[in-house]
Formats: sequence, structure tokens, C-alpha cells
Amino acid sequence: MYRTRTCGDLRLADEGLVVTLSGWVQKTRKMGGMTFVDIRDRYGITQLVFNQEVDASLCEKANKLGREYVIQVTGIVRERSSKNSNIPTGDIELIVSELNILNPAVTPPFTIEDETDGGDDLRMKFRYLDLRRNAVRKNLELRHKMTFEIRNYLDKQGFLEVETPILVNSTPEGARDFVVPSRMNPGQFYALPQSPQTLKQLLMVSGFDRYFQIVKCFRDEDLRADRQPEFTQIDCEMSFVEQEDIITTFEGMAKHLFKTIRGVEIKDAFQRMTWHDAMKLYGSDKPDLRFGMPFVELMDILKGYGFSVFDNAAYVGGICAEGAATYTRKQLDQLTEFVKRPQVGAKGLVYARVEADGSVKSSVDKFYTQETLQKMKEAFGAKPGDLILILSGDDIMKTRKQLCELRLEMGSQLGLRDKDKFACLWVIDFPLFEWSEEDQRFYAMHHPFTSPKPEDIPLLDSDPGAVRANAYDMVINGVEVGGGSIRIHDSQLQNKMFHLLGFTEESAQARFGFLMNAFKYGAPPHGGLAYGLDRWVSLFAGLDSIRDCIAFPKNNSGRDVMLDAPSIIDDSQLEELCIQVNVKE
Repeated sequence: MYRTRTCGDLRLADEGLVVTLSGWVQKTRKMGGMTFVDIRDRYGITQLVFNQEVDASLCEKANKLGREYVIQVTGIVRERSSKNSNIPTGDIELIVSELNILNPAVTPPFTIEDETDGGDDLRMKFRYLDLRRNAVRKNLELRHKMTFEIRNYLDKQGFLEVETPILVNSTPEGARDFVVPSRMNPGQFYALPQSPQTLKQLLMVSGFDRYFQIVKCFRDEDLRADRQPEFTQIDCEMSFVEQEDIITTFEGMAKHLFKTIRGVEIKDAFQRMTWHDAMKLYGSDKPDLRFGMPFVELMDILKGYGFSVFDNAAYVGGICAEGAATYTRKQLDQLTEFVKRPQVGAKGLVYARVEADGSVKSSVDKFYTQETLQKMKEAFGAKPGDLILILSGDDIMKTRKQLCELRLEMGSQLGLRDKDKFACLWVIDFPLFEWSEEDQRFYAMHHPFTSPKPEDIPLLDSDPGAVRANAYDMVINGVEVGGGSIRIHDSQLQNKMFHLLGFTEESAQARFGFLMNAFKYGAPPHGGLAYGLDRWVSLFAGLDSIRDCIAFPKNNSGRDVMLDAPSIIDDSQLEELCIQVNVKE
């Protein structure tokens, strides 16, 4: 056998046992006639001891070991004289009697340590080495535990895991598809699924009333910290349910994960907030509620006093940062520069301090009396020592989003976004449609199969923009971890939805005819939800990016630098697929 124990499970109770270990050399240390080697595997680290006086040739062999050599050793477990409380095996060491080099290794391009000297690009190029690091391995172990608990929970709720195809038809609504040419059908293409949306609806028509799948999905879109071109969804659908049934079921799953994975028991129901309130109070449909600072609109208080920046604005609003009146002029100037960044896009920032005596000192004092500033203070409920920050703009939604970025920045600066604290929220009552000025048409806020609120169905004819969706998102710490909706199961209502979205009868039939035909055979009321597994894991791991909870992620350009993908394919392959490539300069 290559090993009788692992490198992480020997303890003081094992003293005197003869064991065989296999693993990688973490590091070696020579001290006089003694050589110490740390051997590592997935389970931990054990210190090996080689004694020059006991076996000179064995010690000499150990002295030649390099980092990441793969070795096998046999020896006797002994209590360490100088214990290491930082590792579980720190009370013991192995006195080696046999050493076998299974495979030598060249020196790795970065250190295989929790705090490595490798940058992101280098670590992604040698991802198989990066995965040896404890920090990364633990993220994948966490991912494994979460998927196990998800399956366990859903199985007990009567869900069936059903696999749906990866090669599907293209539906160019929303994000771009990744397409796959078909050799057997020249000139035609499959698409990789952005979601198994229509397939899980067909499963409901088939009578599989509770479906789930932990499934790979694909979107050809620009990347950021919480996006990858391929990602994993916890995809779920239920029949004979209303919104409340789905929220109850999956809030239960979230609480199960918090308890089993993080040891956090959440007894209270998750807060609920309408999309309208979320945008009005926080400028985001995924507000971070670990801290306060809701927006206060100030148009009625601050307009009409000769300050043109406010007088000519469509929106004037601000936040109150408790205890931040001590901010220096330099810090306030830095905040001003922050909101002027292209990513934020504001033109400037107005601030007001609430002094110890309750008076208000503002950067625009010359335009406002103390009486007006006191009204502003009262609107915020501000106290002595608080700092009020105000933005304005011509576009209400755009300015709210700018204020949202400022709020999040202040939350970070004031240490209010603790990664070990969790604020869970359902955002509900989204608009069903969003209007595109550029295209002069409505687009579905979620997807074309989302049902309107039953009471809003009459508005489809008179005021489509006012129709609310029977949709819901779960938001934790400002991250949308999942979302879904009640689906349309009535063919006539679905056809009306297609018409409002600009589909002709022919185009709707060409893209979704298979679903509409299936509905004719008796579609039950149904709805569902999809969680982003990568986001869930990164949230529980306290990561800022989802990349380190994915075994082999892509970089920000959508490339796998380890595999060098995507890459050019041979002309013979292109010819076989009936494809010509025309790369634009």
C-alpha cells in the first residue's frame, strides 16, 4: 500500500504505531545532524524526522528532496518535543525508517502556501498547483458539502433530480448564447443553455411536480467578480404552487444551509421588500441590509434656494453616516473623487456635519439658513457626530444608483460590511417589463415566461409598464444568490406576452412552439427558482470573487490560461463543419 494513514489524522494517541504516509514535500529544514521534512496531502501536514546518526544514507537522501516532490515514507509515530499548536498533527512527528521518492518535481513557480507569492494570472496558469493550497482546497470542500446538503434537503422535500440536455436551441433574448456547430446538420447550430428554463417547464407538463438539478449553464457576456462564462445553478421547479409556497420552500433550504454549513440558526422569517422600495431606499434591487443608511429624498427641503445644482435636478437625495462627522477635509475630498469616477458617474458631492451642539455645518452653507439645514437633519433623524452626504442629478434612477455606490463605500469604510454577518432578504414585485428607449420596445425584466401578478393582468392592455411580475429574488449581503417566478401556464396569456415583447406569431412559434404545443395538453400552475451555486459558496467562504470556489475558472477575458482556451481550430475541422472564419481587425 502507498499509505496506511493520511498526513492529517495522526495524533498523540497513535504514538508507537508504525505507519506509511504518501504526499508532497511542503518544505525541508536541516538542523545539525537532523533533517525535518513537512509532508502534505489533502488532509493535512505531518513532520518527518531523519537522523544523521541513525541512518546517514537515509538522511542524505532526505537532504536532496525538493519542494513538491512526491514521496512515500514509513516510520514510527513519536511525541514531538517542540509542539506546533497551529496544526492538528502538531503534537507528533514521524521518525522515518524508509523513504521512497515516487516522483521528483521541478521548483513550482509560486509557493504552495496559504499566503502565496503568486499573482492571479500565474495561479490561473498553474491552477493544478494552486489547488494544492489549503485556502483553495477548503473552498472546494465547502462546495462539496453544500451540494451534498442541497441534495439532502431537496430529496426530503420530494424533489427529483433530472438531467436536461446541454445541446439545445438558441434563444437570442437577453444574454448572448454560446453556439456549437452541428457536423451532421451543416449550417445549423446548437446553443449551450443559459438556463434549463423551458425544459424544466416541460417537466412540469410531464407531471414531475418537483424537479431540481445542479446544472452547468453558459452565458457569453462581459465578466466581473461574480460572473463566469460557465456557471453552476441549483435549478428548481414546482407544480401546483403559488409564490408563497416557493418562498417558504427555498427560504427553508437557505436556513438549512446556514445551520449545517455555517452553524448559524436563523429563526425569523426573511425580510421582504418590494422592488420599488428597494430602488427608492437603496438604489439597488439587491440592497445590502447589514447596515442602515437608507436614502432620504430632499427635493422638498433643499430646492428653491438659489443653489442651481439642486434647483435644476430631478432628484436630490442623501444618506446619513452615523458617527462620521470626524471625517477630515482630505477624506471628504477622496469621497468626492470616488463619486466622480466613471464607474459611479456623479458630478460632485455635498456634505453636512451635525456638530456637537446640534447645529449643521454644510459645504453649501451660503445657500441655506440654519432653519432649513435643521429640517434636513430632522428628515434623516441625524444626531450630533453624524455626517450627511448628498447627491443630485437629472436622471432619478441613475442618481439613485450613484448614491447606492456611495452608500456601499461608506459601509465598507465604516466597517459595517462584516463577512461573518448575514442579512437575508426577498425582493418581490419586480416590474414585468423594462422599456428600451433605444429599441422603442419592451423587454422582459426576467424572461418571457414570467407571470404577471393576477391583479395586474388587466393593465397588460392599458399600461404594460405598470404591470408587476410574480417574481422574487433572494438577496444576502447585497448579493443576488437566486431568483425565480411563477410561470405563465395559460397559452392565451403567453401569446399576449410574446406580442407585447415584439414577437410575431411566426417568430414565437419558431422559437417556443414546442412549449406552447405542450401547454395545450394540460399545463399545471407552476413556478420555480434558480440559485447561483458559485455565489452561495463564495458568500459562505467570505470571498470577493467566485473564481476561488471554482476548480478551473476563466479569467476576466473569458480565457482559460491553463488550457489556452478558446483557441483556433484546424482548417480541416472548419471545412468539416462548413464554417468560414472572418476575424475583424
